Amino acid sequence: MSGLFADLLGQPRAVALLEAALARQRIAPAYLFSGPDGVGRRLAALRFLEGVVTTKEGSAAAGSLRRRLEQGNHPDLLWVEPTYLHQGRLVRVSLAETEAVSRRSAAQIRLEQVRELARFLARHPVEAPGPLVVIEAAEAMAEAAANALLKTLEEPGQGLLLLICAAPEQLLSTIRSRCQQIPFRRLEADQVAAVLARLPRADQAALLQAEPQDAPELLELAAGSPGALLAHRRQWRQLPEGLATRLLALAADPLEALALARDLSEALEGEQQIWLLNWWQLALWRRRGPAVDLQRLERLRAQLRAHVSPRLAWEVALLELGGSLG
Repeated sequence: MSGLFADLLGQPRAVALLEAALARQRIAPAYLFSGPDGVGRRLAALRFLEGVVTTKEGSAAAGSLRRRLEQGNHPDLLWVEPTYLHQGRLVRVSLAETEAVSRRSAAQIRLEQVRELARFLARHPVEAPGPLVVIEAAEAMAEAAANALLKTLEEPGQGLLLLICAAPEQLLSTIRSRCQQIPFRRLEADQVAAVLARLPRADQAALLQAEPQDAPELLELAAGSPGALLAHRRQWRQLPEGLATRLLALAADPLEALALARDLSEALEGEQQIWLLNWWQLALWRRRGPAVDLQRLERLRAQLRAHVSPRLAWEVALLELGGSLG
């Protein structure tokens, strides 16, 4: 079993729990991989599934098995992720950008998806000891989906269910109680550097494209998560030129505030607006400290996450904040 989790850095407790389960062949019906995004939960899930299947399949085809699991080509694996409703069909988060899906509303794990995984768990496996299901970003489950999942967890059959979740407190307590929790933590700075050093050259080059003066905010937002750092750098590069600078330079000019609100709401998807607000709040705090009206920024964040007109929310917030920041 040694070496199975060799590429999972900085998570000794999670590795110890998973290795013990595999060594004793005492696999629980459901696991909750809880912790921040981008610290190795997905990688741990893949390696754990590899260990589960290998106990039946043997180690001769280990390389092929790893590739098939990583590519989602294993016949006994169903990988579930949040979806957007686009033109009457569900589009996974990982495909939303390539399919030009509007992301102004939050992605969800929906009732239809939970019903599908319940049917999948009832199938006879081909290679694995039982059907394997992974739910990524489980905190994005709609209420109806969560209730349906609870029923599935009450009668899991021979299947194995892994929930990957960044905010376990958002799950039903009854769902959490039916899963064995595997905790993941943020990485130290040297561990983040070690993870990034293992990235392909193209990804490493992408990390260096952000302007040096902006790196401190992005590193702080990442908060010990290599995956989050990559995501923040991608978000930064996708911003229209000059938009972040205009936010930082906001002053008591109502015409500029209204123009900026228009550009923000028209140029950015909902998720991008939330990300930019997070960056702006941190950047303001680093530069101005207690002078920043954090409550007003929090109110803007809540409005952007609700069904308030984004342009109107930005207009009112920027007009109010411009006077205090100018």
